[in-house]
Amino acid sequence: MSTAHFRTAAISCVLLPFLFMSSAGAETLAPFKDDLFSVQTVLETQDGGDFTRVDYQEMRDINGRDSIPERRVKDRYVALKVRRDQENQTLQLSTGPMDVGRVGRDQGQAFTVIFIHGRGGDRRLGLNDLSFGGNFNRLKNLAVQNGGTYYAPSVRSFDEQGVGNVAALVDHAFLQSGGKPVILACASMGSFICWGIARDPETVAKLSGMAILGGAPDPALLKSAAARAKLPIWFTHGSRDSVYAADDQIAIYRSLRSAGQPARFTLFETGSHGTPVRMSDWRAMLNWLIR
Repeated sequence: MSTAHFRTAAISCVLLPFLFMSSAGAETLAPFKDDLFSVQTVLETQDGGDFTRVDYQEMRDINGRDSIPERRVKDRYVALKVRRDQENQTLQLSTGPMDVGRVGRDQGQAFTVIFIHGRGGDRRLGLNDLSFGGNFNRLKNLAVQNGGTYYAPSVRSFDEQGVGNVAALVDHAFLQSGGKPVILACASMGSFICWGIARDPETVAKLSGMAILGGAPDPALLKSAAARAKLPIWFTHGSRDSVYAADDQIAIYRSLRSAGQPARFTLFETGSHGTPVRMSDWRAMLNWLIR
């Protein structure tokens, strides 16, 4: 998805460590392989560009992008040196130990992204460089090259205990960075974690925004602490998602918009349940969510 279709601020002449400061005061991540990941055809825009319907074609976006479809992306989509900045850790959090993959700085990071996998996954999913069209490799490189940190934790349950564990990780990231922006991104059933966090005012206060990739709709989101705090949320979804219907998630987005909440929605036309993990433009999302 071309960043020309999103609000981007002009780059100022003041260069900060790893990040540029825009004229609007927002931090803008330096590009990484934008010609391969960000150039997508927008079929339709609504809401001043906040809602976009993007062209997705399986033959092009899977078969044409992967050397082994859905298993190994072509080499030009990845930069594997980022593995030098990757470490598996067991963090001792306030709720107990949590296994995470960390990419980037351990402390003093300019921003943090935490990715929550869906059912049946663990931290290995969010660290996979070669599957999902290389999209996690791009996220890793965006984090490292811009002075940030990326966490991919193993979430053992999607109930209150899982929510509490992730809240403790958000608190850890917030403290390690000295209060710099923290983004929570949740895919598929992992969205239950995001929605649980959305009801926790203390954790919401430590977040800069959320990204929901093919997630479950939450009809009560409008009454949450996240909504009261006007926490920015970016939804991405496949139009042919057979697990969570796109129309149901679009309805949540519309309710937030009607209430004046900052929200965006990217709909991948003909995309399935897994399409957002493969196709979501991390640089565009983070540039909007890091505030």
